[in-house]
Amino acid sequence: MGFSGEENAFIEWYPRGYGVGFKVKARLLEIQTRYQRLELYETEGFGKLLVLDGTVQLVERGEESYHEPLVHPVMLAHPNPERVLIIGGGDGGTLREVLKHGTVEKAVMVEIDDAVIDVSRRYLKIDRGAFEDPRAEVIVGDGVEYLRNSGEKFDVIIIDSTDPVGPAKMLFSEGFYRDVYNALNEKGLMVTQAGSVYLFTDELLGAYREMSRVFDRIYYFSFPVIGYASPWSFLVGVKGDVDFTRVDLSRAEGLELKYYDPERHETLFQMPRYVRELLEAFPSL
Repeated sequence: MGFSGEENAFIEWYPRGYGVGFKVKARLLEIQTRYQRLELYETEGFGKLLVLDGTVQLVERGEESYHEPLVHPVMLAHPNPERVLIIGGGDGGTLREVLKHGTVEKAVMVEIDDAVIDVSRRYLKIDRGAFEDPRAEVIVGDGVEYLRNSGEKFDVIIIDSTDPVGPAKMLFSEGFYRDVYNALNEKGLMVTQAGSVYLFTDELLGAYREMSRVFDRIYYFSFPVIGYASPWSFLVGVKGDVDFTRVDLSRAEGLELKYYDPERHETLFQMPRYVRELLEAFPSL
């Protein structure tokens, strides 16, 4: 897993010998932060590539294929998302997409690693000014502790974390989801990425099981993401009377989306049959 100088390539290896790779022109940066190893590359065809602990986080040309489905389905399904919390998301892409919505009065982003924010602001700049938006509050700290102690309430909570393995596993636990549920208003939505449908199926099922113990309803969907072992899975937890199967198309105007298509929202719910059957084997809520 990592950079091969002989082949001028970066390859992320997934379970069972499956890999996703990019040809690179140069390694721009490699640092050890307080929490993880951060690498930044210039690729041949996708701009800059951000890597944390050997795993691809994003590529400049195509990062919207992750940030758009993470953000806009829940934002458009919620009747009036005024207050939004982002756990993680230090590159600024999720914050950028959230702030496209005119209903948003406040967006809090809690990122544990300030180096990710600093490198992203200096080299990537995909936030496109979101960090300076007066509606944004950027906090460097532990998102788990923030949820437990802040006492604030939100309409939408977005978990923009690393994969559901290793240190991030606590963000896919029943205890964490219960803190999320308690931090949501009476009508609330939470969304989290849940890994590769094919290669992290067990982790997807595990997160779904933990969420089923907490939320009123759960939805799952998938989306092809550039740079990831697609299709990539997402889970949505519902509190109260919110229908995630429908979105407000009138609020989608002017969002300038490239990948997620609100007019074809129903296509999100396509899932390989065997995965759908595994998920539906859980007791209905």
